[in-house]
Amino acid sequence: MKHSTRLLAMSAIAATAIALAGCSSGGSSSSSTDSATSGALTPVKLQLQWYSQAQFAGYYAALDQGYYKDEGLDVSILEGAADIVPIDTLTSGQADYAISWVPKVLGSIEQGAAVTDVAQIFERSGTTQISMKTAGITTPADLKGKTVGSWGYGNEWELFAGMQKAGVGVGDISLVSQAFDMNGFLAGDIQAAQAMTYNEYAQVLETVNPATGKLYQPSELNVIDWNTVGTAMLQDAVWADSTRLADDPAYADTTVKFIKASIKGWAYARDNPEEAAKIVTASGSQLGESHQLWMTNEVNKLIWPSENGVGMINQNEWDQTVSIAKGTKNETGATIITSDPPATAFSNEYVTKALDELKADGVDVNGTSFKPITVTLKEGGK
Repeated sequence: MKHSTRLLAMSAIAATAIALAGCSSGGSSSSSTDSATSGALTPVKLQLQWYSQAQFAGYYAALDQGYYKDEGLDVSILEGAADIVPIDTLTSGQADYAISWVPKVLGSIEQGAAVTDVAQIFERSGTTQISMKTAGITTPADLKGKTVGSWGYGNEWELFAGMQKAGVGVGDISLVSQAFDMNGFLAGDIQAAQAMTYNEYAQVLETVNPATGKLYQPSELNVIDWNTVGTAMLQDAVWADSTRLADDPAYADTTVKFIKASIKGWAYARDNPEEAAKIVTASGSQLGESHQLWMTNEVNKLIWPSENGVGMINQNEWDQTVSIAKGTKNETGATIITSDPPATAFSNEYVTKALDELKADGVDVNGTSFKPITVTLKEGGK
């Protein structure tokens, strides 16, 4: 991954699985109908931002449960890979929609990509900075003078924004290029490491603490949550081609249908997390059973409850993401963007139509009563 717009929230478990699988990036792409009957359906390709895992459970559930087919769509899910930039796949016409983090795409938009966020699926950030309790790091201010890990490549902005807000400059820490695993952290080489709630944090809890002979426990860790700090940025969103939306009524109509079925898939994952995890595993994901269920449960927390309905772009959250993208500097003094994105960067038009239809069908699009399940992790995420 050599581009700032690429998603890098990958785990050691995923990396191992990729190596074992020969790094195939398209092995689990599938369709909800067979070739004999798909002629009456509109073909749609969805580009993910990483390999098959429960981060994308709603899309796999929508495919498995026939929700896309119900909307007249023949959807193929294209897995991501280290050398795939979802927005590049979308703008080159190789996909109809793409999943990617907002700050990463803002950079692409400033560079000329004509794309629109048509459904903001994740309402909360899953990025954290974790440390051992013994390090005494509970706030961004405590990072000063510490060895801090970052994946880089566009994943560092919430961290830098949180530090900046606390008066800690990049030069005030020892910044370490963190590998896509938690080995450096567990070895003590990194005092505060980046970790997604649904992935790397679980990796630590799946590891045996040599001091106790038991798995690490949440009570042994401190977690800095950027949602709480106030520097969270919008993450997984559905992106569409802005030009096609404006010029092609059929594509605009397909967009509403695609969003509708996808949200229905996420509602299924909310109400049936165990089944959703199994569906993703069946799609080709090599993550362990307990890890996959943990991921489904944690991703649900980033979506539900949804005050205005899943997919609606909240103006305040969008503005915060843009503000951080414009005002936060990295170790080279660069920012993600230098000016505000165009008005076409996001639209609630299509998701509003989809939500109205779902509510008319009796689908719970708010999940007000959502309660996460309790997941027991096993060693190695098995």
